[in-house]
Amino acid sequence: MWNDLADYIIKNYADASKIVEVGAGNFLKVALNLQRHLKMDIILTDIKPSHNSIIKDDICDPNLKIYGNASLIYSIRPPEELQPCIMKLAEKIGADLIIKPLATDSINTYRKMKLVNYKRTIFYKMCYDEMAKFKR
Repeated sequence: MWNDLADYIIKNYADASKIVEVGAGNFLKVALNLQRHLKMDIILTDIKPSHNSIIKDDICDPNLKIYGNASLIYSIRPPEELQPCIMKLAEKIGADLIIKPLATDSINTYRKMKLVNYKRTIFYKMCYDEMAKFKR
């Protein structure tokens, strides 16, 4: 399942300017897979970094310099209460967004995110171009 999520990102964001994972925690499998296959840095953030390669940041009061010019923000199993903060950040910087929730979590999509079934994984995706439509 995790390789499938990484595969989707690799196939769809190989030309991205920057990719940022929000709430990296201790689970680095997807980010490491992306780093092996993409010729760019994958930026990892978390409010409580578990590794020195993770940048400390509060997603509800984000340091926009970290995320600037990102083509994609993704988050794996973020708590439901953080999802609106992640969506707001993606909208603010003009990045696509992928959220892979826990199987038992619902996602507060605000009608903006679409369910994607890719191989053996399921996640929600919001494209920046589609977000702009909601602002009109």
